[in-house]
Amino acid sequence: MREVEQLHAGGTFFEGLRWHDGLWWASDFYADGGKVIALDPLGNLVREISLEQPSGLGWLPDGDLLAVSMTQHKIFRVGTDGEPREYADLSEFSRGEANDMTVDTEGRAWVGSFGYDLYAGEQAKGAVLMRVDPDGTVSAAAEDLHFPNSVLIPADGKTLLVAETIAARVAAFDLAADGTLSNRRVYAQIAPSPALEEIDAEYTKVGFGPDGCTLDAEGCLWCGDSLGRRCARIAPGGKILEEIPSPKEGHMTVAAALGGPDGRTMLMAVAPDWRLGMGSGEPLASLWTARVDVPHSSGRP
Repeated sequence: MREVEQLHAGGTFFEGLRWHDGLWWASDFYADGGKVIALDPLGNLVREISLEQPSGLGWLPDGDLLAVSMTQHKIFRVGTDGEPREYADLSEFSRGEANDMTVDTEGRAWVGSFGYDLYAGEQAKGAVLMRVDPDGTVSAAAEDLHFPNSVLIPADGKTLLVAETIAARVAAFDLAADGTLSNRRVYAQIAPSPALEEIDAEYTKVGFGPDGCTLDAEGCLWCGDSLGRRCARIAPGGKILEEIPSPKEGHMTVAAALGGPDGRTMLMAVAPDWRLGMGSGEPLASLWTARVDVPHSSGRP
């Protein structure tokens, strides 16, 4: 059992965890209408950026921050003055709410959406993975993904991974230099994938819900299970190698990120079960850390 320590508390729902320029970054969905925060390695708050229900975070080659606004179905760019400005409109392809994102070394943003109105109880549907080019053009990079969530790009830049939360799997694509995706396949099948029409409102047929994930140097993924109460290290293929139970009773570990000076600190986002209601604004979410053996991959995010 790994030792876990609380780094930060008092959030409403943390997601989009990242390690960047010596700081931990996270999106807090509902705090004061939504904000992106940055913490030093000791958990001290060093920066806040107001943005309506933020989620995925990434950085352009020039250092500017990109942040997804879930409910606005837009990406905002934050430059040196700290003010968010609209960067791309995702509404042509984004359904339900826009979601997680990564930015590759060419400055392309890769973004998913729920694909359906999750909180209204709409039946699950396939969704588009969107690519946003550096000029702001938005296109459909892949279709019929089952709740595309974390997007990860291994260090060689030739593969793109997407966590499909309600399919209990991580998909892989070949990533061409021009941003074209091909050769779709399964990178990790963690549990059986139910048919979309069989998914109920409580997601009882989804055995593992890979949500916020992070890639290590051995090609394994640490994934928060947003339908369970654990964070797990998952091998290529889908075998669960290790589990860290949620450090708070009754709470879920919804996201994980590797970082720290040596890449061996894992940050975990812990929150009450989202199926019990979202958007209350109650400050019950928290961030926790654990030390792991294999460091972060040098890929994205």
